Amino acid sequence: MKKIKYLCLSFLFVSIGMFAQEQTQPERKPGHKNENKFKELYDEFATPNMFRTGSGAPGPGYYQQQADYKMDIELDDVNSRLSGNETITYTNNSPDELKFLWVQLDQNMRAPDSKTPLIESTFTSPVESPSNFVKKYMKDPLERGFHIEKVTDTNGKPLSHMINGTMMRVELPQPMNTGDKFSFKIQWWYNINNHVEEGGRSGFEYFPDTDNKIYVMAQFYPRMAVYNDVEGWQNAQFFGRDEFALPFGNFEVNITVPADHILDGTGRLMNRSEVFTKDMMARYEKAKRSFDEPVEIVTQKEAEAASQKKSSAKKTWKLHAENVRDFGWASSRKFIWDMMAVKIGGKDVMAVSMYPPEANPLWGDWSSKTVASTLISYSRMTFDYPYHKAISVSAPMGMEYPMICYNFGRPNKDGTIPPRTRYGMQGVIIHEVGHNFFPMIVNSDERQWTWMDEGLNTFVQYVAERDFGEKYPDALAEGDTEFPARRGPAKNIIPYMSGDQDFIAPIMSKGLNTYQFGNNAYAKPATALNILRETVMGRDLFDYSFKEYANRWKFKHPTPEDFFRTMEDASAMDLDWFWRGWFYTTDYVDIGLKDVKKLYVSSQPNAAAKRIADFRKTSVEELGPLVYFVEEGSEEYMASMKNNEPLENSTTLKEYLMDNFTEAERKNIKSPKYFYNITFEKPGGLVMPIIVEYTYADGSKERITYPAQIWRHNDKQVTRAMATQKEIVSIEIDPDLETADIDTSNNSWPKEIKQSKFEQFKSKN
Repeated sequence: MKKIKYLCLSFLFVSIGMFAQEQTQPERKPGHKNENKFKELYDEFATPNMFRTGSGAPGPGYYQQQADYKMDIELDDVNSRLSGNETITYTNNSPDELKFLWVQLDQNMRAPDSKTPLIESTFTSPVESPSNFVKKYMKDPLERGFHIEKVTDTNGKPLSHMINGTMMRVELPQPMNTGDKFSFKIQWWYNINNHVEEGGRSGFEYFPDTDNKIYVMAQFYPRMAVYNDVEGWQNAQFFGRDEFALPFGNFEVNITVPADHILDGTGRLMNRSEVFTKDMMARYEKAKRSFDEPVEIVTQKEAEAASQKKSSAKKTWKLHAENVRDFGWASSRKFIWDMMAVKIGGKDVMAVSMYPPEANPLWGDWSSKTVASTLISYSRMTFDYPYHKAISVSAPMGMEYPMICYNFGRPNKDGTIPPRTRYGMQGVIIHEVGHNFFPMIVNSDERQWTWMDEGLNTFVQYVAERDFGEKYPDALAEGDTEFPARRGPAKNIIPYMSGDQDFIAPIMSKGLNTYQFGNNAYAKPATALNILRETVMGRDLFDYSFKEYANRWKFKHPTPEDFFRTMEDASAMDLDWFWRGWFYTTDYVDIGLKDVKKLYVSSQPNAAAKRIADFRKTSVEELGPLVYFVEEGSEEYMASMKNNEPLENSTTLKEYLMDNFTEAERKNIKSPKYFYNITFEKPGGLVMPIIVEYTYADGSKERITYPAQIWRHNDKQVTRAMATQKEIVSIEIDPDLETADIDTSNNSWPKEIKQSKFEQFKSKN
């Protein structure tokens, strides 16, 4: 008789239901709430209603207010002062009666009586630099903040108003009902801040060598707050960090500046022939036809000449913008000004750059090209860019407004341009131009949910950076094969997610109240969306759903629920487990291999079979023909090897098994040779798919992704059985580091032995 053949097993054996393990009476425990990671987000989400539907789309009752502005403003370059007269026309499209209006006075964040400096914990350092010491202890507060001179109706009659920090309440002569419009006027001025020395999102940069300034202006006018179905009035104070919530409207803005200044901003330039020279007009017409290289409207030579003398005359630039939520502009006699065209959805858009000679050659070579590439990438991921231009302005910061943004990055004083400087400049331009889409068009509430603009934008920035590197390989440093993204790749978020939990807040936190603002509002949500796209949903499903969200909510005011619901509605994927884990908790990813057991088949009844027989009060023989598994190295395995008994009435295991199937069934039977029980554990709290790469003895590899739902019944560990023709020699979890697993030391079998830093040092020397 032939000896019994023992077959290696490559995955955990799943017992036939009728032979389940013997049941014992469990210890009684008290009841508990549903804490399953896969429970629906009904507790967290707002209830759908006529304004916002359960699908994530605007409802039949959705509304939004409108605020239109007419402004005449003047820049006093000598004293760095801005003054203005504005008329605001407010339209109440809500079903509610309004008795007062709230107006934002963001410049009051810098007023002498501002509460902003008082909300931060401070500490006297034992060592201070002289400049910091003077700034902290010896300087009186500067004269900053709005001076509101008049608030009147259109006939000049004063309106009662009250200023509370960065908010002004204007009392209405009579309540506004649905459909009513109300116009009122505000006369104001303020001293512009030096944003390089004092900080801030706008202001001037001073160049002492020529006694010139570059003005990048924003939050420069009293602006209407948002009133909607979610918050009512969004009138939370502005302390400097969390940004803005603004209604859409139309702007007519006349800006008077020194006659030798170059100026551009939000909206169409309505009097180009008045403010452009003949040469500038000819260059502008050429730029509209240039799709490969930017054309200088103002040359470096002209900018340098203008910086040497100052005109006492004035010039007014007239800008008009429709359906924008805000307005920004930049002005200086130092500006070089270039433009190029880019084709977006069948129309030509102008990519524009304004920068001082100090920014060249970096800006002349790359700024407008970066703007153009960004518009193409974002339009592909969302919707065609709707405006006629996008402007990038050189400034020592990064900030964004409709059609215009301010970006850092200049060559060293000796003219050298380190790769890090170039990458930083290109990356911030991509990011800030991208803000035209989030939140300037998909108009989320930045004051409440910073991640909805910064996180979504940083995610698309990551996509756009890779596009840029592919389009312009000459922009990459030697040795780089792609644009080195700072935020987006899963591995980059690990230091934050594995950090001290006392200083980590969930993404779903008000921006002002987070501990690590950049990681919380930018990096983690961007990484989460990248993982959702690449690992959980796949690009096709994700991109379709993301584009659906962008198109549903362009020129509207979405909430987090609108985003979450739309992504599920358009993809047929239940992602509540993902939103809960990544956005509502500070859990982290840690999935490991707990155990790998190699199994063998034996003809000898094992202990499990005997327990089943005892439980059924019968003998093993009465249970019928069975396949017995024993773990390699166990006592049962050793005993079975010693006995080496043949299978009854059969010469091989295959023949033995075939006796239990029909001829038709036998044709589809595989003949696995190897079986394993593999147990995965999850020390981390975040539910994620298990990405496993199996390497076989012949060198071939197989990758299997087990969906996140594998954890639905056991959040601690799960077991899989696998049967193959080839022996498994190694197993690795998440081989491409795409899930942000904070501890990879438990990701391999056999366990990978890593050298200590001392051993690594010794091996190199």
